[in-house]
Amino acid sequence: MMMRLKYFKTAAGLALSLMLLLSTAGCALFGRSEPRLNSPEALYERGVEFYQKEKYQKSIEAFQRVKEEYPLSKYALMAELGIADSYFSDDFFAEAEMNYSEFINLHPTNPNIPYVIYQLGMCHYRQMLSIDRDQIETIKAKKEFERILTQFPASKFAPLADQKLRECRQRLAENEFYVGRFYFIMKQYKAALKRFETVARDYSNLGLDYKVNYFIGETKRRIAREEIEKLATEKAEKEKQKEKDLKKQKDKKDTKKS
Repeated sequence: MMMRLKYFKTAAGLALSLMLLLSTAGCALFGRSEPRLNSPEALYERGVEFYQKEKYQKSIEAFQRVKEEYPLSKYALMAELGIADSYFSDDFFAEAEMNYSEFINLHPTNPNIPYVIYQLGMCHYRQMLSIDRDQIETIKAKKEFERILTQFPASKFAPLADQKLRECRQRLAENEFYVGRFYFIMKQYKAALKRFETVARDYSNLGLDYKVNYFIGETKRRIAREEIEKLATEKAEKEKQKEKDLKKQKDKKDTKKS
């Protein structure tokens, strides 16, 4: 049975799309008579077998043959997701993303769309970088997980998306705090404050509240101290300039007298 498909690497690596498509089509591929050699059914089964053995390039080739040689077959639709899942499980995330996106564009009402959107999010999630690096992939993953919760809140993938969304928000919060602390250390307090306030406003209740509030308070104190020191410096400079001007006037008078 297709239910024997197993997890690969993460929960998202499970070939759920293949199982869901089977149930949607009302098929039971296994338990039937042996399909004809090179029939769409046989090619599809071959792709599934390769996938189960983690021979992803071979599974892609088999699924691709189904698409190209039998484009009107019901197995062609199943093969589309088989290709995307194979790329994903083989860590070719750009190719997987392209195929998942193409599936959504071609089949926007297909019942597997929540799964496909979740997989799109996972393509970006699996490429997220550490908190000291660029977070563009985290932002893209966050967007896809939010999309599931907004468009398909009752989907079985909504709880998974909610969990991953929290992890994305945690990563973004830690990145903002990391950058803010860097600015703080470099004494660029206004830039630091902006980052800390972003964390407080957009990423509350993620375990950063206490230290963020501390740094906001400390940063404001240092900004205020800098302003006082700046005013004192400006005042001192004006006094010096005033003294210079007075001295010049005195020197001119002394010159005229002599």
